[in-house]
Amino acid sequence: MTILDDIDSQLINLLQSNGRASNIELARKMGVSEGTVRRRFRNLVKEEVIRVVAIPDASKLGRQTSALIGLQVDPAYVDTVATSLAKMDEVQYSAVTTGAYDVFCRVALNSPSDLSDFLRNRVGEIEGVVRSETFVNLSIKKNIGGPSALSDEF
Repeated sequence: MTILDDIDSQLINLLQSNGRASNIELARKMGVSEGTVRRRFRNLVKEEVIRVVAIPDASKLGRQTSALIGLQVDPAYVDTVATSLAKMDEVQYSAVTTGAYDVFCRVALNSPSDLSDFLRNRVGEIEGVVRSETFVNLSIKKNIGGPSALSDEF
């Protein structure tokens, strides 16, 4: 386990707001040298604390309907269901969980009609799914690792 100090934590927070910020810009905001930022960034990537990836804004790709789906699953199929969901293009996140639902996933689709089709024809066909409950997102206020309604405030 990597232990982060205040500089590492501050660097990560700034990169979450603007992953394209230059080392010079980051150093200025943090009050450290550009070399410190460069070394810290390289170490965070090397230790796999952070990854550098492009995360598309699904709504700008025409996927205007996003939802969380909670699934109750036959215990023998929990991992299989979560893995099946993870392989679907519409699914942005899939996890085995505790609580009322065994599996949660987040999806982004073009329309409510597409969400309905996805639930009936894709999720409903996965062996082991007993019940699902869908929570349509009305407004996303924070989305670590992706766009949110507050993005411009940082």
